[in-house]
Amino acid sequence: MTVIKSLWASVQGDPVFMRRVNGWLTIFWLVMIPVSLVTHWVNSVVYVSALSLWALVSGHWSAWQAARVEVKQHEEAQAAKDEDLAQDVVEELVEKTNLQPRTPTQMA
Repeated sequence: MTVIKSLWASVQGDPVFMRRVNGWLTIFWLVMIPVSLVTHWVNSVVYVSALSLWALVSGHWSAWQAARVEVKQHEEAQAAKDEDLAQDVVEELVEKTNLQPRTPTQMA
């Protein structure tokens, strides 16, 4: 079970793999449209139910992936903001006090 979890985690973190999987699944379902019509599978309740379940799963999976990206972007923006905050604090300390920034020769 841990092997499956590890594999799933590595797959989720690889955007190239996820793009390829979603691309192939799109092509598969595009090919299935005429196949479904020719074979009259669209008249089958079981087939339509399976398609509905797949639509639900893929829709929620897409929304989940999008939410993960938004969280990651928010975390990166917050980290960048925190870095800027530290620099702002140093600049304000230098500005409001008689502290002077060290020159490169004083650091050595």
